[in-house]
Amino acid sequence: MAVHSESDQAAVTLDVVNRFNEATNRRDIDAMMACMGDDVVFESTSSPDGERFEGADAVRRAWEALFREAPRARFEGEEIVVAGERCTVRWTYVFDVDAPDSGHVRGIDLLRVANGKIVEKFAYVKG
Repeated sequence: MAVHSESDQAAVTLDVVNRFNEATNRRDIDAMMACMGDDVVFESTSSPDGERFEGADAVRRAWEALFREAPRARFEGEEIVVAGERCTVRWTYVFDVDAPDSGHVRGIDLLRVANGKIVEKFAYVKG
């Protein structure tokens, strides 16, 4: 019988979150969605409570819209903290990488990974 420790789960969580973040900055929606479960739930940063997207199809449409609306934006990771299947990512979202003075926001994502896939991604911003 295989024994899996909390550190094994943390390694899986960190790997899938890193792959997801890298795919996001490449704007590779197929690779992003390959990191997410079919029943994924994503809550965006939109005010006041975030918009909720349930299921892979709805989440894919949310990413497509974001990339259409912000073609030169980029997430810059500041810190990742992993605890088993849970992960917190602190980030800066730069509005236009070609115009650094265009502004940015800082925020966090709270993620949960199950069976090697992101099943929850809740995003929050300062301000």
